[in-house]
Amino acid sequence: MAKKEYNVLDLFCGCGGLSLGFEQAGFNVLLGIDNWEDALVTYRYNHHNSRTMHADLMSLNPIDVEKEVSHQKIDVIIGGPPCQGFSVAGKRIIDDDRNKLYKSFVRMVAHFKPKAFVLENVPNILSIGDGIIKRAIISDFETLGYTVVNKVLLASDYGVPQNRRRAIFVGLLSDKKFVYPQPTITQRVTTEQALSDLPEQSLPDGSKYPNEPKSEYQKIIRDGSDGVYNHVITIHTEQTQRIIAMVPDGGNYKDLPEELRQTRKVHIAWTRLNSKSPSITIDTGHNHHFHYKYNRVPTVRESARIQSFPDTFIFIGGKGSQLRQVGNAVPPLMAKAIAEQIKNKIKI
Repeated sequence: MAKKEYNVLDLFCGCGGLSLGFEQAGFNVLLGIDNWEDALVTYRYNHHNSRTMHADLMSLNPIDVEKEVSHQKIDVIIGGPPCQGFSVAGKRIIDDDRNKLYKSFVRMVAHFKPKAFVLENVPNILSIGDGIIKRAIISDFETLGYTVVNKVLLASDYGVPQNRRRAIFVGLLSDKKFVYPQPTITQRVTTEQALSDLPEQSLPDGSKYPNEPKSEYQKIIRDGSDGVYNHVITIHTEQTQRIIAMVPDGGNYKDLPEELRQTRKVHIAWTRLNSKSPSITIDTGHNHHFHYKYNRVPTVRESARIQSFPDTFIFIGGKGSQLRQVGNAVPPLMAKAIAEQIKNKIKI
């Protein structure tokens, strides 16, 4: 790992997918802040060189954050503020009380004036209101002196076995424009290449791997791990298992008999992952997406693999909470690609 020279503050950090990617790129993540204690427990367990702060970012004073990091310089601020409240009425969103979480991100950037920031969100943030939200975000940060660019990135372009799309805004405190990383792979990692060494049944935490690695991805993701963790299966009802069994590899509800298609009222229901391509975007534990081969939903470890978390990253809490932590995270390998590109653009 490269020498750590740049200090990072992670807002809305969750369990720390963005933080992990920046750590892998050689950054020093000083502090992760979130208001969900479950995720912070996992964060603390895995990010040994970082502190955590359980706080409501809507009301958190940047001075208190300064004290928490012992007044060290913040070079980069990263995070994904929830933006459900964004108004499309034409008002600048920094002045809209319904968007205090987003405003808190702006407030931290305004206070610390980092050399760069990374703000991630759902792709449709760019198109809401014919782009009014996108333009407002860019305007808010340009007012603070940042040159801002945005792009929708596809996680599978960066070695993540998942076709997850995220809108990324990057601002540099200079007249330089950030250039987004080119794809880091020539062939996308498939779901089978990510998961095929993990068994159908549960394993006690710390169990030895039952199989040798069956792909290059598995060799990388297992590096340094002393065993399998978070591989506890969900036991479905017999009827659910019977219905799943009718769906072929890569299929969905359309493959079911007509009378069974409406048993779940969401269009993604009864979707089986495709073994020969990257996974669809994993959810946060709603039990709609099933293993490409086994008649069950993916385990926490399988979901973590799909998100590109290494097997050394262990999730804490109840299974439902763990699935939500994984599903809410930014894929670390995609975060690493962004971080490495930022390192090329900023100078200490």
